[in-house]
Amino acid sequence: MSKPEESGAAHDWSRLAITVRGDDVRISVQVRPRSSRSAIVGVREGALDVALAAPPVDGAANAELVKLLARALDVRQSDVQIALGASGRSKVVAVRGLNETEARERLAGAKR
Repeated sequence: MSKPEESGAAHDWSRLAITVRGDDVRISVQVRPRSSRSAIVGVREGALDVALAAPPVDGAANAELVKLLARALDVRQSDVQIALGASGRSKVVAVRGLNETEARERLAGAKR
């Protein structure tokens, strides 16, 4: 089986869609629930590609996404909110307390 980076996942963090809205940075995220482990995979088509071990049932995947991004961005979980797409795989996540450059650098450093 090919690795994510071989199947088209780019690691050019400048392509990650991050916008600033008020005091928040907004990050486009594409999630893959029920993966073997939770991890930031990279950037694909302008969105942060995230694998989540949790199933998309009763908000478990959304809670896992918030926890993972808060840890990766070194912010409190209360500073991370799903702004759009709570019931889909494509989401926009709002993060308080960071600027665009800090968010991009921290996500690139957290990718495993």
